[in-house]
Amino acid sequence: MICSVCNKKEATVHITRIINGHKEELYLCEDCARNKEGLNVNLELEPEFNLSSPFTFQSILSGIMDYMNKNGNSGLEQPKEAICKHCGTTYSEFKEKGLLGCSYCYRSFGNTLNSVIRRVQGNVEHIGKIPKTAGRDILKRKTILELREKLQRAIAEEEYEKAAELRDKIREIDKEI
Repeated sequence: MICSVCNKKEATVHITRIINGHKEELYLCEDCARNKEGLNVNLELEPEFNLSSPFTFQSILSGIMDYMNKNGNSGLEQPKEAICKHCGTTYSEFKEKGLLGCSYCYRSFGNTLNSVIRRVQGNVEHIGKIPKTAGRDILKRKTILELREKLQRAIAEEEYEKAAELRDKIREIDKEI
């Protein structure tokens, strides 16, 4: 493939940009890639490049949090002075860096985090692979939670026989744990 800018040299960098469903592809030779504004290319040792862009993870996360706070979504009125009592990370530091200091930060910034994670990921519950050796207890606890939800629905719908069966299953799994 020939360079899209100079139309002379062989392209060694390929950039694909999709904005509002419009796809743009750019093929650059080493020299044009070095001179391209907004693109920091290091081809000295190996073909590796970084896009210098205002759209970093931290800026996107901060933007989502600001948007949700401005639009008055419930549970998001997190004061900027909120601080994790365990590690000292402040809400504004988290917003700026996109990183939490410790596991206790999830409690300190809980409402905001859950809303942002739900909006970005679609769910706050991990759905994915679980290690076989350590995952047995996790799977059992998850099963218990699901059974308890079914139990509550069965009670609400006055299906007491089904509720009794679910209660017994929960007790069996609890004994195993």
